Amino acid sequence: MTHLHLPIAAKIIHLRDLPVLLDRDLAVWFDVKPTRLREQVKRNLEKFPSNFRFVLTEPEVDFLVSQNAIPSRKVLGGSLPQVFTECGVLQLANVLRSKRATQMSIQIIEAFVAFRLHALHHEALASAIAQLEASTDARFAEVGQVLDALVK
Repeated sequence: MTHLHLPIAAKIIHLRDLPVLLDRDLAVWFDVKPTRLREQVKRNLEKFPSNFRFVLTEPEVDFLVSQNAIPSRKVLGGSLPQVFTECGVLQLANVLRSKRATQMSIQIIEAFVAFRLHALHHEALASAIAQLEASTDARFAEVGQVLDALVK
């Protein structure tokens, strides 16, 4: 993986149980203006089903502002942002048809894969810790009983 994955992976957010990227971040990486990106999507809506792209709701925007994923509502320019899933990013690169969009989509897809692997590792680690805690609770209870008996 290249050094570009860290900033991309850091921008992946979880909404509606999906890892997604904001349209404004994609516009920067694809080297297009956000309005151009939105225009291309609007012209090709049939290529973006709801599991590829969706428009955020007001509560979701409030949440993202509170989490500093979006610095403020002012940066949105009065419109609700769109977010794109991994499939949506690939479709967006196809719609934009630029060399830069193609190059960046590859790196973004790799960042999504790394994000998924990280999430799986985190889930596995959390499960292992829970199993360890469950198995040691009984042992610690026994040790506590033995220590109580010794102290008395």
